[in-house]
Amino acid sequence: MDLATLIGLVGSLVVVIIVMILDGGTPAELFAHPSALILTIGGALLAAMVTLPFKTFIGMPQLLLKTIMPPKQEMPHAIELLVQMTEKARRDGLLALEEDSKKIVDPFLRRGIMLVVDGVDPAQVRTILEIDVHHMEERHGLGIKLFSAAGGFAPTMGIIGTVMGLIVVLKNLADPSSLGKSIAGAFLATLWGIMTANLIWLPLAAKLKYNSGEEVAYRHLILEGLLALQAGENPRVLREKLQGFLPPKARGVENKKGSAQAAPAVAEAEA
Repeated sequence: MDLATLIGLVGSLVVVIIVMILDGGTPAELFAHPSALILTIGGALLAAMVTLPFKTFIGMPQLLLKTIMPPKQEMPHAIELLVQMTEKARRDGLLALEEDSKKIVDPFLRRGIMLVVDGVDPAQVRTILEIDVHHMEERHGLGIKLFSAAGGFAPTMGIIGTVMGLIVVLKNLADPSSLGKSIAGAFLATLWGIMTANLIWLPLAAKLKYNSGEEVAYRHLILEGLLALQAGENPRVLREKLQGFLPPKARGVENKKGSAQAAPAVAEAEA
C-alpha cells in the first residue's frame, strides 16, 4: 500500500477543514450547496470522458486503486533471479530454463524467457519486448490523461457554477437578507473546482505517471537482463550492469539468493 497517496489525499483535505475552522467557518459549510459538488465533480468527470475512450472512464475505480496499491517493482529480487538464471544457463544451457519459466508469475518476464529458450534472434527479442513496454505506456497514459483532464476541467466548472449562482443573486436583489448566503453559495463552486483539481485529480495523475515510470524502468531492467542471459554474459558482470538501475544507496547490497520459483515477480499491470 502506498501510504504517501493516502496521507497526502486525506491530509490535504484535513488542512483545508482546519483552516476553515480557524477562519470561523465549519466543515458543514463545504457541503451546504450540493449543486456545487455535482457541477464541479460530475461536470469535470463527464467533460473528461469526452476526451477519452469510454472503457478508460469506467475503469476509473481500478485506476484509483492503483494509486493506493501500485504493483511493487522488486528490482533487487529481479536482478538476483536473472543472475541465477544466467548461472544456470551457462551451466546447463538455455533449454534448462524452460521448466523454471513456468513458475514465474510476471507474464513479461515469463514471455521473455520463452523467447530466449526458443532461440529467437536477440534483435527480435528486443523488438518484441520493447513493443510490449511501449503499449503498456500508452495504456497507462490513458489513465493519466483522464485524471489530468478532470483536473483541468474542474476549476472551469467551478467558475461556471459561480457565474450561475451570481445570476440567481442578481435576480433576487430585492431580498437583501438572502444576498450573503447566496453569494457564499455561488463562490463555493469555485472553491470545490480549485480544491478537487489541485488536491485530488492532478496529484492522482502525477502518482499514476510516477508508478508507470517505475514499471517501465523495471521492464527495461528485465529486457537488458534477458539479452545478457541470451548472450551468455558472466553472472557477476550482469549483476553489476543491472545494479545501474538501482539508486546508488541500493547498489552492492547482497541480496538473499532464492530459487527461481521463490523470487517474487511482479504481475503485469493492465490499465
